[in-house]
Amino acid sequence: MRHASSYRLPATVALAVVALGILLAATVGRPAVLQAQAGARERTLFATAVDMAGAPVEGLGPADFIVREDGIRRELLRVSPATSDPLDVAVLVDNSAAAGELVSRLREALPRFFAALPPQSSVALFGMADRPTILVDYTNDAGRLKNGAGRLFAQPTSGMTLLDAVFEVSRGLEKRDAPRAVIVPVLTDGTEFGNGYYQDVVAAAVRSGGSLYPITVGTFPIGRDDETRNRSYLLDEGPRATGGERMTLLSASAVEGALTRLARQLSAQYKLVYNRPESLIPPEKVDVAAAKPGVVA
Repeated sequence: MRHASSYRLPATVALAVVALGILLAATVGRPAVLQAQAGARERTLFATAVDMAGAPVEGLGPADFIVREDGIRRELLRVSPATSDPLDVAVLVDNSAAAGELVSRLREALPRFFAALPPQSSVALFGMADRPTILVDYTNDAGRLKNGAGRLFAQPTSGMTLLDAVFEVSRGLEKRDAPRAVIVPVLTDGTEFGNGYYQDVVAAAVRSGGSLYPITVGTFPIGRDDETRNRSYLLDEGPRATGGERMTLLSASAVEGALTRLARQLSAQYKLVYNRPESLIPPEKVDVAAAKPGVVA
């Protein structure tokens, strides 16, 4: 995997997603999760619906969601579980020197997380110490994934490269062109050595179609150096721009619970098919909301 020390992309992201937890990524250049259906005006997106406690809500239909493009409400045609649609899951692990306790917890928690994902999932495991490193490439082989998690250890005298890792993984997902994808960085607030601007990294994640679900352990002060500030902004803006969610933990002992919650949400996603009038210009903003009280979509 190439070290992303030279990228400086335009800081433009033609998308805003208001709803929490929606797996939606559409750009002018390449609609990813937002897809055109053959010979029709239908479009498809994927959404997660949860209650106020963050638990998935099942049994919802077209009357329970509202889809708007640039503020204009669209007709929802069909809503169904997304269980049959492939899902790419990129797990980015902070295995830097500061993450000793976290890595120890992840060796046990990750195999259970992999097993709880939807059956159509392809999972890859990446390390972020010093440079982004592929530990296990995309696979549905439970044995390979378990062995990869078992070989996780914190690397002495190393720092973390979250910015570079999210950028590189996003470029890989863009090439894979999966209908659904999520990027799951699991990290501490240790020293960040990644290069680049957070706007560039967010733009790459949006183009990839991958929703960003960071699981962070620690306080994460913004700091004075560019690397720490860019990391803080990425963790704040990335989930909003890609339809993901940040899970903030104070202790590494809570990481297994956060992974369990995420696996439940991904396993209970909905596939929404709606109608869009013919247009040469794609929408800049797509909003998804729940019409049912007590539900967040």
